[in-house]
Parts: sequence; C-alpha cells; structure tokens
Amino acid sequence: MELKILEKSDDEMKMEIAGESHTLLNMLKIILIEDERVHTASYDMKHVNVSEPILFLKTENADPIDVVKDAVAKLITDCEEFATVFNKAVE
Repeated sequence: MELKILEKSDDEMKMEIAGESHTLLNMLKIILIEDERVHTASYDMKHVNVSEPILFLKTENADPIDVVKDAVAKLITDCEEFATVFNKAVE
C-alpha cells in the first residue's frame, strides 16, 4: 500500500491509496460518513488494473487529516471487536 495526498485544503482532501481495493475503501468511507464533521466522503476506482483508488473527503470545521486519523482508529477498534466476538463464538 502506498498513500499520496494529492490535494489538501482546510476542509477538503483528495488522496490516492495505491494497492487497495473496494474492501478497505468501503469500510473507511462508511466510517467517515458516520462522522458528524464530514460533509462528503466518497472514492473513485476506475478499474483495479487501470488506476489507483482516489478517496475524496470534505469536512465541516475540521481538518481532514484529523478526521481520517479518527476514522482509522475507529476501523481498528471495530476490527478488534469483531475478532474478539468471532473468536469467542468459535471456541
């Protein structure tokens, strides 16, 4: 995975996340949309073999980098919780 911030302003960010697919981007987008600081969160992926996915984020009164950091922390917490629940279920 490689990440490039293509554009960044006080309330918008566009970043390329090379080597990733719909799996990660969908989870990240859903968490971002649930954040009250987010006005818009979406991504574009033309085709896996043709271009890298681009994540677009527009926030309201929040630094997009801080919002993504918080979303990543929530994603990690959600995955850890799922792993715990799953492991208990299959014991």
